[in-house]
Amino acid sequence: MPLGAPSSELAKPELTFEPVPFSDLPGWAENDHLASFRAFIRSARAIELAASSASGKTRVASNALVAAAQSAAERAAAISTANAAREFFEATFTPHRVVHQGAEGLLTGYYEPVLAGSRTSTAEFRFPVYRRPPDLVNLVGEAERGALADGLTHARKTALGTEPYATRAEIEGGALEGQGLELLWLADPVDTFFMHIQGSGRIRFPDGETIRITYDGKNGHPYTSIGRYLIDAGLFAANDMTLDALKIWLAADPERGRRVMQENRSFIFFREIENEDDGPLGALEIPLSSGRSLAVDTAYHAIGTPIYVSAPTLEPWATGESFARLMIAQDVGSAIRGPERGDIYFGSGDEAGQLAGTTKHAGRFFVLLPREQSAP
Repeated sequence: MPLGAPSSELAKPELTFEPVPFSDLPGWAENDHLASFRAFIRSARAIELAASSASGKTRVASNALVAAAQSAAERAAAISTANAAREFFEATFTPHRVVHQGAEGLLTGYYEPVLAGSRTSTAEFRFPVYRRPPDLVNLVGEAERGALADGLTHARKTALGTEPYATRAEIEGGALEGQGLELLWLADPVDTFFMHIQGSGRIRFPDGETIRITYDGKNGHPYTSIGRYLIDAGLFAANDMTLDALKIWLAADPERGRRVMQENRSFIFFREIENEDDGPLGALEIPLSSGRSLAVDTAYHAIGTPIYVSAPTLEPWATGESFARLMIAQDVGSAIRGPERGDIYFGSGDEAGQLAGTTKHAGRFFVLLPREQSAP
């Protein structure tokens, strides 16, 4: 989750893709290529469908990338070792260094929170999580909502056309009450807010049942980082900004916390899904893979693209080894803006949340393009 990321960018930087040998990728030989391969094949069907219905507003998978993903899916049973997976990537792709004059590459993290909840409102569980309203319409494709997040991405359909949907403050003030849209209820407003930021959650009910809910649209208003808001207002030191620190600050004064959270006008709607073992859904409903799925800016990188990420100062698992691995572009985010801006999916639960909440590191991208595809 990009706690201190700006809510908008300046002019889109130009970039080029310069081919390099695989030996230029730090730690390439030691990467778990089989984990990356298994994440890659999860994109195959989704990017094929997306390529056939592209709007042209953002980058989508090329025919060559679609073919590479299909080939991987077809060969999944035969490719069962890290060496075989590495040979597939090396035979199918050429690495390209991302060269641009924009901001330095930046990596943050996100995760799937696990929270207690209730199907009904109770004295303990008072904060609703809403289904997608029937009058909500998309103004851009869901895979484009990050790249085009400076304007409205969703709106309310009316008899006369469309109009901006209610803001976070208006919804929390009762704009959706009485419509039967409550999906479930949570106990804490701060946890509820951050589940919106993460875009998914696993909910445990008092009877022991656990379900997974996932993003199902938003009210369309641009995302505002409340971390950045607090830093710019002089209320929080940038070096102290972590997920845990921000949660503690918001909870310390509930009314103050509510006002600050409402600075983010964006509001997320959810639906229940049944893929309990597959992971939460990213863009194009691709199941995410812990430590292998990357949210990117689709103005620059198509969903489904393999991207080798190198972050020498990032050591998330405290093993003494810096982060360098082949990831797959499988998600987007309103704050993920720029040619080397990435959000790493760390998995579910508190440990993943700790990793995500402390990740804010410089990073470099090496984009793997199919050998049949010319660099854009």
